[in-house]
Amino acid sequence: MKNVYLEWFAKDEQFPFFIQYGGHDEDTDLHKHFDFSELVIVLNGNATHIVHNETSFIKKGNVFVINDETPHAYKDPYDFKICNIMYRPEMLRAAGSDLRTSKGFQALFVLEPFYRNIHPYQSKLSLPIPSLDYVSTLISVMIDEYNNKHQGYQTMLISRFMELVVYLSRQYDNQEKDIPGNLMHLANAISYIEDHYLEPLTLEEIAVKSDISVRHLNRIFQSYYQTTPIFYLQRLRLERACNLLKHTYLTIMEISHECGFNDSNYFTRLFTKNYGLSPKAYRTESVSL
Repeated sequence: MKNVYLEWFAKDEQFPFFIQYGGHDEDTDLHKHFDFSELVIVLNGNATHIVHNETSFIKKGNVFVINDETPHAYKDPYDFKICNIMYRPEMLRAAGSDLRTSKGFQALFVLEPFYRNIHPYQSKLSLPIPSLDYVSTLISVMIDEYNNKHQGYQTMLISRFMELVVYLSRQYDNQEKDIPGNLMHLANAISYIEDHYLEPLTLEEIAVKSDISVRHLNRIFQSYYQTTPIFYLQRLRLERACNLLKHTYLTIMEISHECGFNDSNYFTRLFTKNYGLSPKAYRTESVSL
């Protein structure tokens, strides 16, 4: 099995992004990506998709994301045409809170790719023809921008890519009734946490909003995300604290309360445990860089 690197395709080191039409007439070798994710949109035909040692049938209209370190290949292609969009995951981390709280976004771009890497998982988005036509038009504009590289093309591509991400996330929401229950329960939970992480939150409240028990909430978090809901909540709060420490003059106590921690001493202990520096030392180091 070979590693595939983004720089093989994206020649500009300052813009690690690549988009192309891909036509596979023959089987491809099993490979895995190194340090990038790939959004795949099947535009025509069908093939067998191999992920690890599992196979699934993919066809026109299917959309899925493959993260780095996930081995995959195609075999038995028939009139098979796809669009490959290769990008660094940090492009999606810049998404606004309104998108991060979308159940479809969490399921399609975060949970499915993660789960696909650790367990057999065949779920994917299936676009109806009118939606695929819209996506195909958007892809055509993006490929034209990428190939011609007119002034401002990078900004245009980032904008169009995020438009595509939002559209596909909405389509996933529309497909929700066909999605495995656990995945949508988890997407509901993450969406709710992302939307309310600065407010007082309890496991019981998150579970109620996700329509499952606390025990089941913990179990599916561990299964899909290999973490707990509380750890996920704390991570969001600490990331917010880092931003405030870097860019504001708020006191440590004010930041603690701003980020959902009622006890500033507990906040300091937790921050130090996660980052190896106290909030005060983190701020000092950030200013000196």
